Amino acid sequence: MSARANPDIKLRPFLPQDTPLLADIFRAAIEELTEDDYNPAQQEAWASAADDLEAFAVRLGKHLALIATMEGSPVGFISLDAPTSIDLFYVHPAVAGHGVGATLYDAVEKLSAARLSVEASDTAREFFAHRGFSSEQRNSVSVGNEWLSNTTMKKKLAGKGAAS
Repeated sequence: MSARANPDIKLRPFLPQDTPLLADIFRAAIEELTEDDYNPAQQEAWASAADDLEAFAVRLGKHLALIATMEGSPVGFISLDAPTSIDLFYVHPAVAGHGVGATLYDAVEKLSAARLSVEASDTAREFFAHRGFSSEQRNSVSVGNEWLSNTTMKKKLAGKGAAS
């Protein structure tokens, strides 16, 4: 995959047949992008959430899930649980830093209610802080036999009324 100065990123809704590729993106993002913040055992426990493809598809299908594509290939995804909470948000390491995450986030913000919240990994905290989220609390989450830290972050969206 080659990066361009202005990559042509397109968005589309999640389809059940996307599940295996999104599981691969999920695992690759965890394995390659979080190594400075989480140890290998934590990464493995986290990535194991995609081992059961049927459950992973159900999780994605329960929410609004958008897929980012470049040249027709999925390269990232985001899911919005209700109109106010980001659930899954992952970008393939090969395109990290090329606007895929920003494109996905911007689309979800436009679709959201008056506020957004996210349980941001230590790796993703800066991404959300840069977009105006404030840290509310630190969390320790049990995943398998491991504990992972994350931060609850929230953002009030300008110009939007109360959630209906």
